[in-house]
Amino acid sequence: MSASPAPAQKVRLVSIDALRGFDMLMIAGAGQVIHQLQGKTGLAWVDAVAGQFTHPAWFGFTFYDCFFPLFLFLAGVSIPFSLAKAVAQGTPKAELYKKAFVRLLILAALGFLDKNAPIPFFEPHHMRLGSVLGRIGLAGFVSVVLYLNLDSMKRLCVAGGILLAYYAALFLVPVPGYGAGNLSFEGNLVGWFDRSFLPGRLLQGTYDELGLLTQFPAMCLTMFGVFAGEILKGGTSTPSAKFRQLLLAGAVCLALGLLWSLHFPIAKRMWTSSFILVTTGISFTLLAVFYGIIDLLNFKRWAFPLVVVGMNSLTIYMVYHFVDFGHTSKLLFSGLYQPLDPKWHNVLESTGGLLLVWLFLYALYRRQIFFKA
Repeated sequence: MSASPAPAQKVRLVSIDALRGFDMLMIAGAGQVIHQLQGKTGLAWVDAVAGQFTHPAWFGFTFYDCFFPLFLFLAGVSIPFSLAKAVAQGTPKAELYKKAFVRLLILAALGFLDKNAPIPFFEPHHMRLGSVLGRIGLAGFVSVVLYLNLDSMKRLCVAGGILLAYYAALFLVPVPGYGAGNLSFEGNLVGWFDRSFLPGRLLQGTYDELGLLTQFPAMCLTMFGVFAGEILKGGTSTPSAKFRQLLLAGAVCLALGLLWSLHFPIAKRMWTSSFILVTTGISFTLLAVFYGIIDLLNFKRWAFPLVVVGMNSLTIYMVYHFVDFGHTSKLLFSGLYQPLDPKWHNVLESTGGLLLVWLFLYALYRRQIFFKA
C-alpha cells in the first residue's frame, strides 16, 4: 500500500468516485444508522427502508445485499481507465500482470489482517482465510488478465459460462449425506467444499460465504464491471448514448436474474448466479443514475461528500475496523444527546462516528493523500 498525491491533470468521471463513496459509506456505517431507525419513528415507510439494511439469513434479497457486489462491480469499471495509458504506450502484458498480482497479494494480506486481528498466531485453526479485500483482489487480477487478452464479447461469454457452470455444479454434484441439488445451509455443495478443503475458521462454523467456490461467481461481477467501464470510456458514443446503454444493460441483467431465480434462488450467502445477475443489474442502474446526474447533467456539487469517501475507499474500510469512531463519538457528543430519549442514543452515536470518519477522510482529501493498493 502506498500514499501518494493524485496525478495532476488526470480526468476522472466524478460519478464513479461518487458511487464508490456512496457504496463505502453504506458499508462503513450509514447502513447501520438507517437500520437503527427501525421501530423508533412510528413511521411505516421508515421501518420499511430500515428493514432493507440487514442481510437475509439464507434465501431472499434486501438492498443491503447489493453493496459488496457493487464494490466488486466498480473495481471492474476502473480497469479500462487504469490500463488505458499503459496499453496505449505498449507496456508489456507481463508487467501489467505483475502489477495486478502484487495488488492481489496486498489486498489479500490486508483482508487477512481485517478478518483475524488480533491474529491468533499459535492457533492457526482459528484463522479465517476468506476476506472481502482478498476477493476484490482476486477478481481484479482475473479481470485484468481477461481484459488484456479477450474482447468484450468473449469476456461476457466467460462470465456467463462461469455462472452456468456454478449453477450446474450446485445442482448436479452430489454432497455426501445430502445428494445433488440440495441448497440448504447444511447440505449445499459450497459449504461441503469449504469444510473439506478450506483450512482455518469458517464464518458460520460450517460454512463461509467468502470461501472457495463462491469466488467464481463473485468475480463475474468485476468482469461485468469492466464492460460498464468500456461503455463509459467509449470515445465514439455520446454521453446520452452511454447512459442509455448502462440502463439497458441493467434492465437485461435484472430480468435474467429474476427469471433465473425461479429455479436458482437469490441468495447472497451462496452467491448464486441469480444473485450475481440481480446485483449486476442494480449496479449498472446505479452507475447510470450517478453518471446521468453528475457527468451528463453536470450536477456535481451535491456529490462532493461522496467523492471524498470514494477516493479513499480502502482507507475507510480499514480504518473503521481498527479505530473505534463510535467510542470517540460517544465521548465527544453524548453530552449533547443525553437528554433525549435513550432509544435515539445509538443512532446519534453512530451518526457522530460517521461524521468523524468523514472529517478524517476530508483531511486526507485536502492534502491530496489517497491510500491505494
